[in-house]
Amino acid sequence: MQKSLPFGIRKPKKERTKQTIEHLLGIPYYIVLGTLIVIPILMMILYSIQSETPDGVFTIAFTLEHYRSFFEETQFVRLMLESLYLAFLATLLTLVIGYPLSYLIARSNPRTQVLLILLVTAPMWINMLLRTRALQQVFEMFAPDLLGSNLAIVTGMTYIFLPFMVLPIYTVLSKIDPALYESAADLGATRFQTIIKVILPLSLSGILSGIMMVFLPAATTLVVPKYLGQGRYLIGNLIENAMIQQGRFGYGSAIAIVLSLVIMGSIYLIKKVDKYQGVDAHED
Repeated sequence: MQKSLPFGIRKPKKERTKQTIEHLLGIPYYIVLGTLIVIPILMMILYSIQSETPDGVFTIAFTLEHYRSFFEETQFVRLMLESLYLAFLATLLTLVIGYPLSYLIARSNPRTQVLLILLVTAPMWINMLLRTRALQQVFEMFAPDLLGSNLAIVTGMTYIFLPFMVLPIYTVLSKIDPALYESAADLGATRFQTIIKVILPLSLSGILSGIMMVFLPAATTLVVPKYLGQGRYLIGNLIENAMIQQGRFGYGSAIAIVLSLVIMGSIYLIKKVDKYQGVDAHED
């Protein structure tokens, strides 16, 4: 932790100049943050609590009608729970596949790491719609009966979002001091015990980052349920239908905010699990 200077003592001019440059370099980030994140969120909140006339014109009047309409429709609540359930399954499956793969990449030599990371990230260069349609064609050729099932949707989510699980875990694993492996072996630990008692706890921050990066987009994806679910409605499709097709921006915003609060609560609970948060793997 950086110690504060005694009252009346100013920081050296060189350090103050460095901080000024850093603040200036951060201005574009704050502009993008405010324009693309903060302002849209505030507008979404405003839409969700404003009255709406039949012709789609908003009036300046506070209301919770949009939230009440959502919770009164049990089908919509069921869609949200189903979306979260499928996203949870996809996240769990990507973790089961992604962690061993990340460990294998991190323990490989540098040249092999570059090649394996290239193979993992290469599908991300292709448009998501094209990848989903390609997977749809595979199902149609080998297992057409599975299209529209939960298995097809979870498989699609896993295929699409697997790199988002692998990359953060690999980043953390690659920073773990190799001497820890040797120390654990010297103390009599097997390779499995080393992974469970040493490597896994130290890589927990990467696991949690991967979970968040997969769970959030999986819960709100539009493309996967549309093509692999044979047009099945999930919460993302419900928001799209309300806002784009019906023009009910207030109702769609209310659904999005409810889903965001549920996901934020889940993230908070997940982050509470990380006992090693902020601890560098290289520190003693």
